Parts: sequence; C-alpha cells; structure tokens
Amino acid sequence: MKITGYKTYMVPPRWLFLKIETDEGIAGWGEPVIEGKAASVETAVHEFMDQLLGDDPSAIEGCWSKMYRSSFYRGGPILMSAIAGIDQALWDIKGKTMGQPVFQLLGGAVRNKIKVYSWVGGDRPHDVGAAALERKNSGFKAIKMNATEEMQIIDSYEKIDEVVHRIEAVRDACGPYFGIAVDFHGRIHKPMAKVLAKAIARFNLLFIEEPVLSENNKALSAITQLVETPIATGERMFSRWDFKNILESNNVDIIQPDLSHAGGITECKKIANMAEAYDVAVAFHCPLGPIALAACLQLDAVVQNAFIQEQSLGIHYNDGNDLMDYIKNPEIFEYEDGYVKIPQLPGLGVIVDEELVIEKSKIPHNWHNPVWRHEDGSIAEW
Repeated sequence: MKITGYKTYMVPPRWLFLKIETDEGIAGWGEPVIEGKAASVETAVHEFMDQLLGDDPSAIEGCWSKMYRSSFYRGGPILMSAIAGIDQALWDIKGKTMGQPVFQLLGGAVRNKIKVYSWVGGDRPHDVGAAALERKNSGFKAIKMNATEEMQIIDSYEKIDEVVHRIEAVRDACGPYFGIAVDFHGRIHKPMAKVLAKAIARFNLLFIEEPVLSENNKALSAITQLVETPIATGERMFSRWDFKNILESNNVDIIQPDLSHAGGITECKKIANMAEAYDVAVAFHCPLGPIALAACLQLDAVVQNAFIQEQSLGIHYNDGNDLMDYIKNPEIFEYEDGYVKIPQLPGLGVIVDEELVIEKSKIPHNWHNPVWRHEDGSIAEW
C-alpha cells in the first residue's frame, strides 16, 4: 500500500480536517489544527504530506520519525499539530486495513467507556450554576468552567471573590460530589494564581487547570505547596520532551496533551505512558471536532491512567456547527450516565460525512481568539 494523495478541508466552526488517500482505495481522516492558526497548520500539513507521497501508510512510526526528524527545526504548536493530524489519519487507515479499531492495534482495551465532562460559562464565565445543573440533569457527572476574565499580574480581590461566588453557585446547585474543574487558562500569573487557588480550595474541585502559563511551569511549585487540589496542565505542550521536565518536577497531578497538537496518537501514547511511571493522571485535551475526539477515545481505551475526557458538544466556540454535524454515525458519541463508550468500528470509528465537509469548506472559517486588553490598555492573556 502507498500514499497517493491527500486533501485538507477548513470547516466551521474552527476546525481543519485531513483526508489521506492510498492506492488500495482505503482513506484515513485526521484533525490537524491549532485553534486560531488553522491556515498555518494547513501549510505545514502540505509540506509534510508532500514528503510522504509514495510511502507505506502502515509504517506509522517510520512516517512519524520522517516528519519529525528530517527537519533541522522541529517541535512547537504548528509543526506538531500538522504531524498530529497526519498521524491520526495513518492510524485510521491502518485500522480500516486490519478491520480493527485503533485501540486493538495498540494492545487492546483496559476499559470500555470513559467519563466525560461538559463546558459551562463561556470565555467570560457567567450563569454557571444554572448551566451546571442543566448538564447534571442531562447526565453529566462533571463540568469545566473558566475561572476569570482578564486579570492583571497583581489585581483586585474583588475578582477573586467573583470566582468564589461562581464556583459556590455550581456547588450549591449540583451537590457536594459533582465534579467541578476550574480552568485558569493561563490568564492568571503566579502572584494572583496563588491567591485564587487557595481561595477556591474549599470547594473540593476535580482539578485546577493551567494555573499559570506553561512557560512558567516552575511556578507550579508555589501553588502545590499551598493547596491539595489536583493540578492539571499540558494543552500547550507538544512533545514527550516538553512533558519530561514537568513530570520530573513533581508539580503536576494531571497532564492534558492534545492529540491534535502533541504529535497525534503515536506521541500522546508515549507521553501518557511516561506519566504513568510518575503516578500522574491523564485527561486528554479536546475542545475540537469529531475526528479529534474519536482519536482521543481510541487512546483512552488503552491508557491505564486516563480518567476523564474533554469533549466539545455545546461548547461556546461551536457557533453554527457542532460535534456531531460532520459524521454519519453520531451515536458513537452518545453520553450515558456521564460516560461515553469507546468506538468499535475499524480505524478511529467515525464515518465522516465527506459531502458535507466539502460543502462547508467552500467558505473556510477564519476563526481567531479574541484580543483582550486590561483597563490600562495593555494586552491581557486570553
């Protein structure tokens, strides 16, 4: 079997899909994208795929190594996201060729379903108590919410109190054992992150996510000394070498590599296995589309230390198109009692509605995250 061609499709709300074709008529799908930089990743995909034309798609490790190691400059969000989507598509081809779901080719499942959580509150968190109760009543056992809007490196305690009140509203609405994850989103710098983490610790949170930017990971030690709340990070880390240092630091409880950003299934399995050796949990990052989620679920099936899966159904970014729209078998993402089953069809398990993908890609999206400013006019972290 040889790779004979490929196509990329930029589709709303903010996704990029890749189809890899072979001389035996078996095609695979991947989702290579960095939110807000889809066009940049698309260019990188084209550069990598031109190198792979004529290669054997079943030699996934070899293809991965060729993409990563044949360039003098490597790593980072754009290149690793391009590799990630290509890797997903190669696994999809291999699974379809073998007539097996990808998880069977990775050693077989340790679980048949995994817990999922739902987003509430949007970028500027509001009405989270009512939204969380709605999610609970629809069967979810956990939600995630952004903590704050803009926050200066040193800021008002009024903003701290606002966060406390929002989390309190969720806890009051949903009860003492409902899972609440709070995403600091890298918006908060170390001085205020310490204050906020301590202020919300009493709510017995599922985890605090990205309390500081990943480039400031050394600052996590100042937070872990203050609270017992599990600390999560990793969506802006892109390879096993990025994760090596944070695992060795003993300052993280949960890592969150993204299968569309951190080198795909091949690399993220290695990252997850590294984390297991440090007794660190895994919660794969995935506020993206159906191909990315399917890839995550295939890996969730074989990763012992995976415990919960992010998914984007109804997320505030999905304006106009949502998670189920581009696939013909949306039933694979049906959530029951807070869990989703591992897809069982060959490959990644999703049947892409190619006609709709082609139609929607005729007007490519141009999604970019908002540019926020503090009251003094300086740029705020989004």
